[in-house]
Amino acid sequence: MASNVNPTVRRRRLGQELRRLRELKGMTAEEVAERLLVSQSKISRLENGRRSISQRDVRDLCGVYEVEDHRIVDSLMQMAKDSRQQGWWHAFGDIPYSVYIGLETDAASLRVYDPQVVPGLLQTRQYAEALIAGALPETAVTDIEKRVQVRLRRQERVSADESPLRLWVVIDESALRRVIGDKQLMIGQLEHLVELSQLPHVTVQVLPFAVGAHPGINGQYAILEFPDTADSSVVYIEGVTSDLYLEKAHDVQKYSVMYEHLRAQALNVDQTRQFIMEIAKGYAH
Repeated sequence: MASNVNPTVRRRRLGQELRRLRELKGMTAEEVAERLLVSQSKISRLENGRRSISQRDVRDLCGVYEVEDHRIVDSLMQMAKDSRQQGWWHAFGDIPYSVYIGLETDAASLRVYDPQVVPGLLQTRQYAEALIAGALPETAVTDIEKRVQVRLRRQERVSADESPLRLWVVIDESALRRVIGDKQLMIGQLEHLVELSQLPHVTVQVLPFAVGAHPGINGQYAILEFPDTADSSVVYIEGVTSDLYLEKAHDVQKYSVMYEHLRAQALNVDQTRQFIMEIAKGYAH
């Protein structure tokens, strides 16, 4: 059982359950923090799944919430134990976006908008190497290779025979025209993009320059949805030193509506493939 436990998802589910118990008790996070002599931020981090939850944390919180059903306490304690196990990505050392990888690993579907580069799940090894080296010029070669290996491992969700990740990508035209590496590398990347776009669970659309101003003008984001209805959808916005995760229903709804506008303004699937191949031909000359 331990081998297929996703610690990130377990932390989220446990945090949601602890929040529910607190709200049923009619207590604020500040009140709970005062009772346990801890900071309010710790309670918030436990509830949003951004912090490891110990069995002692669960025991103390259940005590404050006066949970008398031992089955509920035992179940929460087991979730806390599972949440402290390591996911496959931990074998690669300290990955700065490990929380996101944990969510992506368990997601059923992913909607991505990227205005600058081809999204990681659709990158060739050569493109990923050149991109990471250029984006992180002070990174050691060994660390670049580690990041590439993690990216390739993540891509297994797209190519899986059983329950592959449902992926919908809207890419800005600038991502196709920005030469990462050299033109020959770009030809390979664009051909790879067209090939993956023909998978039944992968949809790729290009947002051409001709569209002008559009709802995604502020930058990249992704929307993750999960197979278990108990797990709320998450909007992920990547940052330089820290990332942003939005889980409130109105935030997710706002970004979802924005994504629908992007899909409507982008080229359709057939037009996109033709558009990408035209750019690839341009690189060949």
